Parts: sequence; C-alpha cells; structure tokens
Amino acid sequence: MKPVRTRFAPSPTGYLHIGGARTALFSWAYARRHGGCFILRVEDTDVARSTPEAVQAILDGMAWLELAHDEGPFYQMQRMDRYKEVIRQMLANGTAYHCYTTREELDTLRTEQEARKEKPRYDGRWRPEVGKTLPPVPADVPPVVRFKNPRDGVVAWDDQVKGRIEIANGELDDLIIARADGTPTYNFCVCVDDWDMGITHVIRGDDHVNNTPRQINILKALNAEVPLYAHLSMILGDDGSKLSKRHGAVSVMQYDEEGFLPEAVINYLARLGWSHGDDEVFSRQQLVTWFDLDHITASAAQFNTEKLLWLNQHYMKQLPPADLAARVGARLAARGVDTGNGPELAKAVALYVDRCNTLNTLADAVEVFYIGIEPNPELLAQHLSADALPALADFVAGLAGVAWETPAIGALIKETIARHGLKMPKLAMPLRVILTGQAQAPSVDALVEMIGCERVVTALNKHL
Repeated sequence: MKPVRTRFAPSPTGYLHIGGARTALFSWAYARRHGGCFILRVEDTDVARSTPEAVQAILDGMAWLELAHDEGPFYQMQRMDRYKEVIRQMLANGTAYHCYTTREELDTLRTEQEARKEKPRYDGRWRPEVGKTLPPVPADVPPVVRFKNPRDGVVAWDDQVKGRIEIANGELDDLIIARADGTPTYNFCVCVDDWDMGITHVIRGDDHVNNTPRQINILKALNAEVPLYAHLSMILGDDGSKLSKRHGAVSVMQYDEEGFLPEAVINYLARLGWSHGDDEVFSRQQLVTWFDLDHITASAAQFNTEKLLWLNQHYMKQLPPADLAARVGARLAARGVDTGNGPELAKAVALYVDRCNTLNTLADAVEVFYIGIEPNPELLAQHLSADALPALADFVAGLAGVAWETPAIGALIKETIARHGLKMPKLAMPLRVILTGQAQAPSVDALVEMIGCERVVTALNKHL
C-alpha cells in the first residue's frame, strides 16, 4: 500500500470554524493512525477575499488544537507557474481548449435555456470535435480555457462515507479551468495540488460532493491517480437548524477566548459524526489509535453546547492543580488581577473547579480572593442575622487556638453552632458572604482554611 497522505486545504477568507476544524482533525487523525503524512495547504486563489489575517487565524487555530502538519503550509498563489504549465500541456494534448464566448453570450444562452426549462450550462460551441467547424476567432475577446469533459459514460467513486456515487458525464459541462486573465480556477488547482502532493485520501465536507466528479475527470485527463474521497456530513446547531454563530459556527479561537481547553474541543469534535462504540471521553492518543473512516456517519451531526461544557469541565478536573492554576492565572493576569496577594491559586482553583465548566467561569469564581471584594449590603443583611452575630464572634475567638486545616476548622464550626443552638446555614451563609461576597461557595471549612487565618479574622471582625 502507498503511504497515506491527507490534506487540510482551507480558503483564507475567514476564521477557522468548527466545521473546518473537524475536517482538519479527521484528516490529521487518519494520517496519524496510518503513520502517514498530513499536509496543510492554503487555497488562496480568491484574491479579493483572502487576507493575511485570515491565514494567520487558520494557523493560530491549528496550533491551538495542536494539529501539527508534516508538510506545508503550501500556498496556491505561489504555485501559479505550475498551474499554467499544466494548462499548456492540456491545451497541447487536446484535453482543454480555448473558448471565446463572451459574458453577454453566456447570459443570453442561460436565459434561453431557462425559458425552455433546461438546466443552464455551456453549450460547447468552442469545443473542438472531429468534423466540427469552429466559429472565427474574434480578435478582441480574450479566451478562457475550458476542460474537455467526457461526453459519454459516468464518473463514479466509492465514497468512504456516503457509499457509491455515480454522475452521468452528460450532466457536466466543460468547466473553465483558466479565466480570461490567465488565472486558474479552484477546481483545477485542487486537482494539480492533489496530484503533485500525492494525496491518497481527501477528507472534506459534503459541500464538495458536486466538485468531485469534475475533479476526478480532470485527474484522469492528467493521468494522475485518483484519491479516495470521504465527504463529511454537515453539522447542525443545538436546535437542529443549520449551524450559525449563535450556536457554534464561530472561530475556533473564540473557544479559547471563552475558556475551553483544546483537549475538550478535540474530544468533542471527534464525536461530531464519528464514534468508537459508546466511548464519549478519550484522549488524543486513543483517537489516533481508534480512528477510521468506516465509523463516520453519513447523517448530519448535531452540535450540543451542554455536552461540550460537560467535557470541558471533565478535562479541567483532570488537570493537575498547578497546570489548571497556570491557565486560570494567565486569564486573571490579563484582567490585571495580581494573584500574589491572596491564597495560593492552585488551592483556590482546586476548591472551585467542581462548580465551573470553563476557565473563564473558574477565573470569575476565584477572582474574589485577590481583588478586595465588599459584600453586597443587601445580601449581607439577608444572611447576617442578629442571632448569628454571637456565634460568629465565638467562632472568630476559637480560630486562635485551632489547627489550620479543614477538618479542625470544620469541627470548630460544628461546636460553635451546637453551643448557640443554631443550624449550619445560620453560621455558614454569613461566613460565605463576608469572605467571598457570594451566597454560593464551596464547603465553608475548606474556604476558611484556604483564605488563611489573618485574612479571615480581619474580614469577620470588620462586620462584627
């Protein structure tokens, strides 16, 4: 067998979105599974819409997801001489020809075909045929170059996702492969690139299915080996409609900005249209070991924000506290928060990670320990009742003689409420509000232990 060679070939007209990231992941994983080569190719021939910023956004997204390419990135605009060379060869061997039909003539042709309820298509008026007399070449019309598509038979392929697909060649007109200004077109460039780069497997979205028969015919005309194709189904939003910005069709880097871990996004993307039994959580290495094309579903995948959040929390909880603290600390630093003035950040994130599903919400939760919060007066009045004040004073006095560890502090809290005939919330709630400004917080004994004796005593005395 030839070594597996896959490619991810985005157009740099925008950011790297979830659909593109999934295509990149599947292409990367298939190459890794088979010890092959993963190639990054930037299809930037749409000069009007391609931008350096979009190219960088793609590279940033791939780097964040850690989808390292083995070759590239290659840029189509840097391969123009190669494309023009192949077009010259095709003109010479008769698999392509010059067409002088003007835009106005094509518009008239389309109008006439639509009036007859026919499929609009080029009628082959400049296509050379045996015994056919072509019109005189106009002196003032720069020609395009068209591919001489076969007229008879079918073009067929065994799609690795969708199964056998056959298209009659009679349904395909002669595709323009070079514009009047000499620039080659997308479908032609893709074929030359796949040929030159030895691509064995093309894994891409099913919006390219209609391009595939044209590309197969061009590759055959070039005597190039036709790769295997796997067309991935679309991704739907949470509500079953086409994926849009409001439910996931955003830049991959926005997930970074919103506090998602790349490990979680990779795991989630892998399950959008592919499965390994009932496994929902798996590592990158497990994905590489398991990934195949046989278990990609032909039906549309549905984006589920809640599942992504659940996975993200799972991966956050798996991180060592120091690693998690470093990631949260970077976000707090970006806000201008100094985590040196407060409890150890690793302890704070470990205490709150069970309550948070993104790095951002975790940063929000622990930020209160480093910014000098003042409890909301109404919230404080709601929980700091008159009968709680003596118990709080008693608790503060007891802190001086207690071992500074969670079990000992917990025991002191229980002894205090027992002496004052109170239930736990009567003491725990004002403690949470005074120390964090929040009514919802982790176990109060662990909270007190983490903040430290001096800060706790100072804060409580301020409100007694």
